[in-house]
Amino acid sequence: MPPVTQYASADLIGAIAYDGHDPTRDPAWQSTGAPSQAIYGRWCRHMCGMACLRMVLLHRDGHAPDLFELLAGARNFGAYVREADEIKGLIYRPFVAYVENTYRIPAAVHPELDLDDLAALLDEGHMVMASVSKEIRRPEHDPERRGGHLVLAVGRTQDGQIAFRNPSGHTPQALAPVMPLDRFADFFGGRGISLDLRRTVRHPAARTSTVRPVASQPTT
Repeated sequence: MPPVTQYASADLIGAIAYDGHDPTRDPAWQSTGAPSQAIYGRWCRHMCGMACLRMVLLHRDGHAPDLFELLAGARNFGAYVREADEIKGLIYRPFVAYVENTYRIPAAVHPELDLDDLAALLDEGHMVMASVSKEIRRPEHDPERRGGHLVLAVGRTQDGQIAFRNPSGHTPQALAPVMPLDRFADFFGGRGISLDLRRTVRHPAARTSTVRPVASQPTT
């Protein structure tokens, strides 16, 4: 599965994350579907979940809406909440309602997800949007916190390592890494959203007003 980044230009992610590069200066910002450069700059740090969803849809359908079209749909279901200049989200339960109602993908919230359960979901054929530290892109460094950023876990290798796609990976290796489970555990926040692409939702649940838990924070 090719990775999708939450930023318009993958080759700028390292500079944005570690060198203070302003993401609004990304020359490819329009490719995300953002209506303006300023709006792109306001939202791009919050788009890890939308990048994960876009990867899922591309994998299933061969095509997918752009990031800001996905964002508009998610906001319509309450999966992001904007209060003045603060953006809260991705919020799990409204996001699941969005995915099931709009794309008919069975999805489930896992507010408490241990490593064995994550491995079992992958082995059963689910994909999992897993909450991890943004520093998972540099596994040689120990993270200061677990969680806060979303990656898409897509499966396991024959020797049991976890394969995932990182929307804010700053190198080709960091975008599509394979990692031993015990090292993944050092970054894993113990929660996530599973998606079952083998089935189709026929009777989606009603929308929810639940606004917790908040999965992801603005990340670089």
